[in-house]
Amino acid sequence: MAKKITPQEAPKSDRVPPYSEEAERGVLGAILLDPGRVIDLCIERGLSPDAFYIRPHQALFELFVSMSSENRPVDLVTAAERLATQGRLDEIGGHAYLEQLVDSTPTAAHAEYYVDLVYQKYLLRSIIDRSREAIDNCYTSEEAAHEILNRAEQSILEISSEQRTSVIPWSQLVKDAMGDIEKIYQNDKSYAAGIPTGYQDLDEKLMGMKPGEMIILAARPSMGKTSLALNIAEKVATVHTEDPVARPVAVFSLEMSSDQLVKRMLCSHARVPSHKLTGGYISGVKHGQLAQAADALMKSPILLDDTAGLEALELRSRARRMWRKHKIQLIIVDYLQMLNYSQYAREGRQRETAAMSGAMKAMAKELGVPVLILSQLSRAPETRDRLAVPKLSDLRDSGSIEQDADVVCLLRRPCKYPGDENEHDKSLAVLDVAKNRNGPTGLVRLNFSEEFTRFDSRAEGVDHEPDFEPDDEGFEI
Repeated sequence: MAKKITPQEAPKSDRVPPYSEEAERGVLGAILLDPGRVIDLCIERGLSPDAFYIRPHQALFELFVSMSSENRPVDLVTAAERLATQGRLDEIGGHAYLEQLVDSTPTAAHAEYYVDLVYQKYLLRSIIDRSREAIDNCYTSEEAAHEILNRAEQSILEISSEQRTSVIPWSQLVKDAMGDIEKIYQNDKSYAAGIPTGYQDLDEKLMGMKPGEMIILAARPSMGKTSLALNIAEKVATVHTEDPVARPVAVFSLEMSSDQLVKRMLCSHARVPSHKLTGGYISGVKHGQLAQAADALMKSPILLDDTAGLEALELRSRARRMWRKHKIQLIIVDYLQMLNYSQYAREGRQRETAAMSGAMKAMAKELGVPVLILSQLSRAPETRDRLAVPKLSDLRDSGSIEQDADVVCLLRRPCKYPGDENEHDKSLAVLDVAKNRNGPTGLVRLNFSEEFTRFDSRAEGVDHEPDFEPDDEGFEI
């Protein structure tokens, strides 16, 4: 925690840190005039004794809050008596100074203005303090530059996370909720409250991916979780019949390179087997399909960051910049266990994963966009029984993921497990919505074409293989 600057400590520059003596006196005077309302206002706004720059004001505010918490009256007489008992009356300027506070504050009606001004000055001093600490580290620390940068970013982010917002009036909350209900009614779509994934059965359960939600898509390796995430990104970022709006999407790929992901998306969109590219053979028909796919995807507002080994706070910082510049409406992270959080690395992988999960949830709330995070499952499903049906408790490394998530989807392909009743259905993929904080849970059946690495909606109760057409050379693909 950064050391606080007090008036008795000379700053390392000729400039005086920002503060307003008049506003501080106004807050303290308003408390003496209307202690119940103003103290509650200060606490709600997050004022602490450190928010006051002048040392006697810190002592007075701390005293007023303490007396209020003890249900004792707060006024000139009781405050002076308590200070005298503690031997601190002369420290704050005596009884005369308390009278000056009241005289200089004719009314408590403007307390909100005084409180906000004191808090704003305190915020500026906090930024200066953290920045000075970062500068000192740059000159004196023997740590690597990226470590200093990460600590500086974290220090500034802590200031942001410590801010408190005022309580929104209940009438406004009801009005906003009714506005959402009206949109759902007018559009006659169950998922109108959020961004549609493009899969009807899934959207009926989730009602779309809602702002501020942390959505976990978890599976064992090679189940297709990256493919499903990319398919959702494509559907969100392109215009199609189910959703006529193209929304900017940020994809953070910590495992695969941008070149691999783009080629996979092209093949998936064009329905061209990716092994045709790696095998060095593309027919004329498939080349045309890829060209059409490229034309469609080039217009899609997708931002792809394939930086490996990102720190959780660095990812959050990059996402914030993307949000400000491009107004992204969905963030996808592939995948959680590939992130790092150096500050907690020495405390064990579980503690580090818990910190990363908390950072991703905070990012979703801060930016007000859904965050879809891919996660690995432990080997527990495969050791539990031969069908390897996953459970929430199988989320790898930390129970905090399950706790922080608003939605958890567990992906499984029955054809991978001999003995399953659907093992012969090569196209079936089962997505278990195991947790849904704002809606129902249950199974969603999808079609998965492994050749195209593409998921499609599946009509309920209908089992079928994807249709394949021969290419212009006569090869069936």
